[in-house]
Formats: sequence, C-alpha cells, structure tokens
Amino acid sequence: MAGRAVAQTSNGTSNGTVGPNSAERAINLAESGHCTEALPLLKKTIRQTTNKELQKRAGLVGMHCAMTHNAPYDSISFLEVLTHEFPRDPEVLYSATHAFSDLSLMTSQLLAREAPFSYQVHLLNAEALEIQGKGPEAVTEYKRILDINPLLAGIHARLGRALLSEPQLTPETVAQAKKAFEDELEIDPRNASAEYVLGELAKNDNDLSAATRHYARATVLDNGFAEAYLGLGTSLVSSKRFADAIPPLEKYEKLAPDSPTGHFQLALAYSGVGRKDDANREAALQRETAASLEKVRRRVAEGLLEKQDSQGDRQGSDQPKQ
Repeated sequence: MAGRAVAQTSNGTSNGTVGPNSAERAINLAESGHCTEALPLLKKTIRQTTNKELQKRAGLVGMHCAMTHNAPYDSISFLEVLTHEFPRDPEVLYSATHAFSDLSLMTSQLLAREAPFSYQVHLLNAEALEIQGKGPEAVTEYKRILDINPLLAGIHARLGRALLSEPQLTPETVAQAKKAFEDELEIDPRNASAEYVLGELAKNDNDLSAATRHYARATVLDNGFAEAYLGLGTSLVSSKRFADAIPPLEKYEKLAPDSPTGHFQLALAYSGVGRKDDANREAALQRETAASLEKVRRRVAEGLLEKQDSQGDRQGSDQPKQ
C-alpha cells in the first residue's frame, strides 16, 4: 500500500499518543502509592493524552506525587499544563495555589540553610515583614541589606516604600524616604517607580514644578505607567497649564477608562482651554464612572455583610442549647 503506514498500539492509538488504558494505569499507580514508578508515566500522559478528564486527573495526581515524594520541582511540568489547559478550573487553581506556596516555602528554607548571611535572606525577611504590616522591622532589614551592598539596585526604593508605610509619618521619616528614592535613582536612573514616588512627595509639598518633572520622567521611563500620567496631568492642571495637561490625561484615560478621577481632571483641562463640549462629555463620564464604582463598592459591602451574618448564624447554631 502506497504511503507510510501508521503503527497502532494495542488499545487503538497511534504511536506518540497515550491511550486511555496507559493513562489509567499511570493514574492508578500514583493513587495506589507507587509515585516513583508513576511520575515518568504521568509526565508523558499529561502532555500526550487527548482525553481532557484523564489529562486533568494525571496532572493533579502527578503534582501531588511530586510534592510528596521528594521531587517538588517535577510539579512544575504538571502545573504548566494544568494552568494552561484548565485556567478557570477551581480544583486546578486550588491545587496550584498550594503547590506554588509549598515550592516557595521549600525554596526559602533552602536559601536560609545554604546562604544564611546573604542579602537575599534579609530581602525575603523584609518582604514578609511588609506583607505583615511591620514597616519598622522591614526598614531594619533593608538597612542591613544596604550595609552588605549599598549599591544594590532596588533596595533604596524598597527602603523608601517601607518608611512611607509607617502609620505615623513624621517630617523626618518623609525626608528619609525621599533621600532613599533619590539614592535609588543615583544607582538606577531608569527606575520609573522611584520617579513617581518623588513626584507624589513633591506634590504633597505643593512643589508642582518638581512634581511635574518627576512625573514626566516616570512616563518617559515607562510609557504604560498609568498613575504617572495622571499625576503629571493633575500637577499641570493645578499649575493652570491646561493645554499641556491634556495629552497625559488623555493617555491616562485610555489606560484607565473607568477612573472617575481621570475624567474629572480631563474635564478641567478641556474647560481651561475653552473646549466646552469636550469638558461636558468628560464631566458626564466622571459622573457615570463614579456611580458605577459606587455600585460595585456597595455590592462588595453587602456581600461582606451577608458573609458575616451567615458566619454568625453558623456560630450561633453551634452553641449548646440551654
């Protein structure tokens, strides 16, 4: 017969494709505790089977085997396929959350064990402290990193951010934060976030000239930095430079069309140059987006109240009756 014959497996699939029998065997091996034997078969199954149900099962049991049988990084190949093929599946997302968390914890423990005096250990500690809302402790960790390497890019900016997160900001703390962001730009002149924060600090000091300069640099360094465009436009409107304010505010509107603040500032800029129709349109959009945002906030608040009420009802039903 002309042409190249296609070899068939015993269960009717062509070479290179995992059939349901092979897939089930690999899954059964894993589920019966034979993970070492099952893992290589599952890696093949998840990429080659055409059966979506089997693919998902193979991925989930493969990920479990990898995480529980001293092969944690093998879970990454299963995560890659699962999150691509089942991006909205709650079971996949739940399992992936735990896998990524466990991988993160294991890797951080390995870092602490292998390089306990490295700046990276202090960096992990500082990041964890920030997440916990412990700004002063995070500041201490960032300062320790700078003692190790004062020219390390990104750390001065992180120090400045941690300083500004403190609940009671004093003029001295703000001045320290400003110096930290300025030091960051000395090391990394292309740090758009540092420029933006310096713009915010200048605006808070009513130094509109400096604020405009920093915001403008941030937009040049990162042309997708929405908040920098808003800051630039707002500072220009406050300086009565309405014509100059229009381009950055129009850019911001494209990046954040649902922002009431953007529409409001653009309405002011249009009004300042005599474009009344455009100003009226933006004012209407500001009202619409503000109302829409308020509806979302109300729904979220109602949802939280309903959740609290249901939790209270459950707790009440758990109380022993007198």
